[in-house]
Amino acid sequence: MRRARGLTAALAAGAVGVLGACAPQDRTPEVPVCTVRPAADLAPEQGVLFGVNLDWDAQSLADYTRDLGRRPAVVVSFTSVPLDDADVQNVTWAADQVRAEGGMLLLTLEPDQGLAAVTPDVVDRLADLLASFNESGVPVIVRFGHEMNGSWYAWGQQPEAYVRAFRDVAAALDERAPGTATMWAPNYAGGYPFVGGAFAAQPGAPGTALLDTDGDGTVTAADDAYAPYYPGDDVVDWVGMSLYHWGSAPPWGETEMPEPGKFAAQLTGTYDGLAGDETSAPDFYQVYGVEHGKPVAIPETAALVVTDDVLPWAQGLAVKRAWWHQVLAPDVATRFPQLKMVNWFEWDKHETEIGAHVDWTAAGHPALRDAFVADLPEALVFADEPRPCVPVGATATTEP
Repeated sequence: MRRARGLTAALAAGAVGVLGACAPQDRTPEVPVCTVRPAADLAPEQGVLFGVNLDWDAQSLADYTRDLGRRPAVVVSFTSVPLDDADVQNVTWAADQVRAEGGMLLLTLEPDQGLAAVTPDVVDRLADLLASFNESGVPVIVRFGHEMNGSWYAWGQQPEAYVRAFRDVAAALDERAPGTATMWAPNYAGGYPFVGGAFAAQPGAPGTALLDTDGDGTVTAADDAYAPYYPGDDVVDWVGMSLYHWGSAPPWGETEMPEPGKFAAQLTGTYDGLAGDETSAPDFYQVYGVEHGKPVAIPETAALVVTDDVLPWAQGLAVKRAWWHQVLAPDVATRFPQLKMVNWFEWDKHETEIGAHVDWTAAGHPALRDAFVADLPEALVFADEPRPCVPVGATATTEP
């Protein structure tokens, strides 16, 4: 899902103000050097990381943490790539807030100018920036070109170019930013090949033949929606797939209760319900989590509640709760032991796809937040309170 990436100057100033003792500072004998946590160590051995996808213009991480009474283990931010100066500033502000509150940054990179714009110089600049975050105590996971199997992004449905760009980014991170992991995150296969999108693969175009995985001469729902885009086990640390409850059936945009078991069925490619038979979708969890041995993430999730409709408040709560009872079920870690991260999409925004305003939040106001917190299972992993540290390579100083 696309969202605005800006961070207002006022909020940014507030973010800097909350760093306090948690910000990198002049070294004293009592303050240790920041630890660069290896990328391979970011997935928990037990449990599921709880994360949040914040609307940075509406709420700081400090405010969200205070209201929830928990420190998210993962905080999501988006940026275009190539990075311009404003992008660097916004991403740095996000990293500052993560450093202050604890956890790790999940940075989604959107190559809006096309994959050809992801040049070696662009990749090197990115890796150096993320290395500086790692050296100041902020682990990072890079989700490059998410939903690349979709037809709505400039980097979509170009398997050869996408894999090449992903591998270039991964190689630079491996060399320059060892505290940064990679995440490969396609769109859920329901509806594939998403005919009619602005960037849909065209017959005869470079790479299109790779999408015809069953060899029948056309790209259809019977083709594998994931495999042509997979960059390889050697460069993928995490796999992820965003799963939203947009409603029960077309036309989308109605506030409706999710079907029991919908989340698990979509994750495993077994969904056959009100939205139709989607069992042609591969079993994402089994193939990439179990067979490829990768930790699985749900980088974005939430349930649609249209606020333009005149609905009883309890109905909206019931829809949200029914969905979080699935994605954050107490037994989710035992049913899906490779599932290591779930991030809630905490936005209240206009959705152009349905022409309506949607409240996706789980903590948007006190009564809703109280219900959400009361239902959070013990299997979730939250961030520890951060400790002051000196960035790696910083010049030591002594107090007068």
